[in-house]
Amino acid sequence: MIKDKSIYIRNIYYMLSYAFSVLKQKNYESIASENFEDVTDLCAAILACGTAQQLKQGLYREYVTFNDNLSVMRGKLDINGTIKNQIQNKRVLACEYDELSVDNIYNQIIKCTINYLLKSKTVKKERKDSLKKVNLFFDEISDIDISSIRWDRLMYQRNNKNYEMLINLCYFVFNSLIQTTWQGKYQMTTFSDEHMNVLFEKFVLAYYKKHHGDLNVVKSAEIKWNISDDADNNMIRFLPKMQSDIYLKVGERVLIIDTKYYTHTLQVQFDKHTIHSNNLYQIFTYVKNEDVDNSGNVSGVILYAKTDEDITPDCEFMMGNNKIGVKTLDLNADFSYIRMQLDKVADEFLYQCFE
Repeated sequence: MIKDKSIYIRNIYYMLSYAFSVLKQKNYESIASENFEDVTDLCAAILACGTAQQLKQGLYREYVTFNDNLSVMRGKLDINGTIKNQIQNKRVLACEYDELSVDNIYNQIIKCTINYLLKSKTVKKERKDSLKKVNLFFDEISDIDISSIRWDRLMYQRNNKNYEMLINLCYFVFNSLIQTTWQGKYQMTTFSDEHMNVLFEKFVLAYYKKHHGDLNVVKSAEIKWNISDDADNNMIRFLPKMQSDIYLKVGERVLIIDTKYYTHTLQVQFDKHTIHSNNLYQIFTYVKNEDVDNSGNVSGVILYAKTDEDITPDCEFMMGNNKIGVKTLDLNADFSYIRMQLDKVADEFLYQCFE
């Protein structure tokens, strides 16, 4: 039986720090030095610290529409409402106007998350005390049903850019990403595979951006289909989009990385362990379509997060002049070892193989 996958709590903080670089600021230094036994407690600490910092700068305000009866004209006149007031002998005008308010969706989400964490049995008392302090400033903000939030419609611009990390953290808390089903002194079962894969991808991408400044390109990129110029455009539109998780380039050399976070790294059939066929077909397709001239300057890696399985893939192949690898990243190790593993992938597939 395969055991549940676990990750050191400290490493989750590091991954969040890379995914949301704001956590590397001095305001969060105290969190980085603490030992957390529960990831929910970690999220509570980050939210309390981030919200306190935001309060110093002022809560985000946006225009909200109000309807009210006023003695003087303000905004737009509500004709029907004013007539109704006249009939009732009320000498007031029904007005509709916009006013800057802190009672908006962004602050409502933060308030809702704070209240949720205050009820959590896994959040320590000192963290709850910090949350209670910042929650005092949310009295005039309305409660919200978390199920009604359209997370994909939330927009960030100059005035509320600081909210992006906090709102993403709230999303983690409320979308079943935190599963405290097993707890130990140093590690615990955490995010679900589907959502942990998103964090895993963001972390790896941000790591290469931070520590490999010699690379010309570090991004998530769309791979174009290598098709003839005279291809029928009506047919091309039926081709699926190829979106790589991570695209690294230095000079003419390219490394495409596809990150995968599964409970079971390998597929098993008749007691035979093999790489997930869809994963291998996918990375091979990316590489061959990117290497238009068949130069061999493009390589690809499927990067799995290590599980507790006895067999984990660590192999590489030359496929049609291109180097394809399947590697495993151990997230349940000291962070210095995680860095070494990521540097080794870039070294083997982007630097050494083209020397």
